[in-house]
Amino acid sequence: MSNKTELEVEIGGARLDRYIAEHLPELSRAAVQRLIDDGFVFVNGVARKASYRVRVGETITLTIPPPEPATPRAEKIPLDILYEDDDLIVINKPAGMVVHPAAGHREGTLVNALLAHCPHLNIGGEERPGIVHRLDRETSGILVVAKNDVALREVQAQFKARRVHKIYLALVEGIVKPPHGKIDAPIGRDPKHRQKMAVIPLPSLGSRDASPLHSTPAARARQAVTVYHTRANLGAYTLLEVEPQTGRTHQVRVHLAFLGFPVVGDTVYGKKKNALGLTRQFLHAWKITFTLPRDGRTVSFTAPLPDELREALHRLGYTLT
Repeated sequence: MSNKTELEVEIGGARLDRYIAEHLPELSRAAVQRLIDDGFVFVNGVARKASYRVRVGETITLTIPPPEPATPRAEKIPLDILYEDDDLIVINKPAGMVVHPAAGHREGTLVNALLAHCPHLNIGGEERPGIVHRLDRETSGILVVAKNDVALREVQAQFKARRVHKIYLALVEGIVKPPHGKIDAPIGRDPKHRQKMAVIPLPSLGSRDASPLHSTPAARARQAVTVYHTRANLGAYTLLEVEPQTGRTHQVRVHLAFLGFPVVGDTVYGKKKNALGLTRQFLHAWKITFTLPRDGRTVSFTAPLPDELREALHRLGYTLT
């Protein structure tokens, strides 16, 4: 199949993604949807959503980008290493760095840097070697990376059993009330905005949506629990210590926005305009406590607050100690 393909619609009424998948069987419907989302599909020269209903006589133009290499390459990118032994590396990730390669981010990721630092790091899959957990691109702070399969399985088991304690620092819009609390609200893919996550109520027991075969957004939502504690009230803002007890995508950001207190600088779940001179979100993976795989010692690590976040607090008259 060539890189560029044109289809003339002969029978109208079908969804765009379904029509393409039916006429180009070498592409799965999921692959077609990704191409649509990434801007590689046009109808009469206009980008359309996957749900668009095609009409007779329209021309669908589809471009398939060249395949990207499956194995990330090593890049000599400086790493801020907080701790390292034969099993693990604990890293202070800067904001703006993607953790692992993905479409549009094949270079400059943490994985690229890790492969230069540890050339034989090939556990846990080629795309995510050694990655135990992840942080959003614009979130800074602590990440734990495993150097061998035993360490990977052990630390992943600690995460699954909720024996790893992670504390984030988050500056949010507004004065948080109550000042301390627990957010227990399931998170799933936002049905209206597929690039976002959202709090989605789980179906009640006995309802049609409760069936494991039913593919509604509610059925795909998963339990998410976050505990927060107010560290300081700062005028129109609140500095929080936040501990996610589950590991859902964008969990801290989604939960705090759900309460009505979005993270400062979060342009996805909060206000579009950044505040306090920030060009990133004020969310930092500050502390972590877990058990070393080799000797069973409980260890804790702290990632210093980045300069830009510290300066934002200074503007509010607060110094983190």
